[in-house]
Amino acid sequence: MTELRTQRPHQPPEPGRGRASAIDRYFKVSVRGSTFGREVRGGITTFVAMCYIVLLNPLILGASADITGARLTTEEITTATALAAGVTTILMGIVGNAPLALAAGLGVNGIVAFQLAPTMTWAQAFGLVVLEGVCIVLMAVSGIREKIINAIPMPLKTAITVGIGLYIALVGLVSAGFVTRTPDSANSTVPVRMGEGGHLIGWPIAVFCIGLLLMVVLVSRGVAGAVLISIAAATVLAVAVNEIFAVSGWGLVEPSIPDHLVASPDFGLLGQVDLFGGFASAGAVTATVFLFTLVLSGFFDAMGTITSVSEEAGLVRNGRVQGMGRILMVDGFGALAGGVTGSSPNTVFLESAAGVGEGARTGVASVVTGGLFTATLFLTPIAAVVPAQAAAPALVVIGGMMMAQCAKVPWQDMDFAIPVFLTIAIIPFTYSITNGIGAGLVSFVLIKVAKRRLGEVGWILGSLALVFFLYFAVEGITAAVR
Repeated sequence: MTELRTQRPHQPPEPGRGRASAIDRYFKVSVRGSTFGREVRGGITTFVAMCYIVLLNPLILGASADITGARLTTEEITTATALAAGVTTILMGIVGNAPLALAAGLGVNGIVAFQLAPTMTWAQAFGLVVLEGVCIVLMAVSGIREKIINAIPMPLKTAITVGIGLYIALVGLVSAGFVTRTPDSANSTVPVRMGEGGHLIGWPIAVFCIGLLLMVVLVSRGVAGAVLISIAAATVLAVAVNEIFAVSGWGLVEPSIPDHLVASPDFGLLGQVDLFGGFASAGAVTATVFLFTLVLSGFFDAMGTITSVSEEAGLVRNGRVQGMGRILMVDGFGALAGGVTGSSPNTVFLESAAGVGEGARTGVASVVTGGLFTATLFLTPIAAVVPAQAAAPALVVIGGMMMAQCAKVPWQDMDFAIPVFLTIAIIPFTYSITNGIGAGLVSFVLIKVAKRRLGEVGWILGSLALVFFLYFAVEGITAAVR
């Protein structure tokens, strides 16, 4: 046995063994107590857990028109979503060496669709997304990002997450037709209602309800890929119903059997960016606040997700995430890439924890996940089959899961209770994340000023509140001086 050990170094290396060892050293697979088998399994699990975004992002971005009335096609958005997710996740694996996957962020894509686009062209909206990415990268390099995060109280950060959860849940309910606007709501005490005429009628609504109930059951039982399984099952049901009964009322996407499953990617949105045109279309103040909101929403969500998933993966030492600087750089690039590709800002997904649970500890898992996202570039015909009623349950369930953050709010402290409530309520009620964040910050600072506790505010938080105050007041002041 000893002789074999001493002679082994003189034998020719096994094919690929040196290369594997180099990869092991680069990604620190053995050092972190993992294996390539675990990393591959974890990467596949993460992809299965979050690939629903390839179906949901077209639902959200495709539901809105820009200021010219132009709409994005499902094929364009699907390609952009898969491309950005693939590139940024692979980059996270190679540069950040962390089991963190990125894709178009839910909630922040709603900002692009329902706030930016109606006030400017799509190219201008994606231009602001690129600027967001530049801002996040610069803030990561300079350290300002951490300072701003530390300046805003944790309860208000939590409120933003909860408000966005309610917001995307409402988007899902409206997209599916479960919630509709009351005709002539100005003369009605009820501005919205359930279904058509206050009743749930028709196969499209039935598909949504069945998909939602199935997803609730699977998620509650902890089934891997529960969201994707439910969307697939609801889509199959929708296609069957539509083929048998020729049902109408599906909305923008009618479920039908595609002519082919594989097609060339549609890169129509790639590079369609107008960096500064949005400031002219929406107005300098409004566009600046939109940009601030994108940055705020993007890096708060990312910081919480990066920290929690990294801690679960054992990558936190003395309260610090290993390689945090590189991870934040890639996260900033993700936002930038989302603008260049036309998919909306990309950010780290909490579903990365699914892969970590399967043993992922390094960037190898992210490379695997990113590779699978890249492969979906050729599956756009499948995404074009999924109606809103099949995909929308995911928005409702994910929004509901985000509500769990309410437990972290100190409701007994009135300094926070009212600002938190305003943030959570105003985001969905006004269909605006910007309005909710602004209301929360302004009311919090006002309360501190009224109690003569300016020292608890700080200049950063005070400046943010002033910016939002001007945002709310600018139109009124402009009208008054005309």
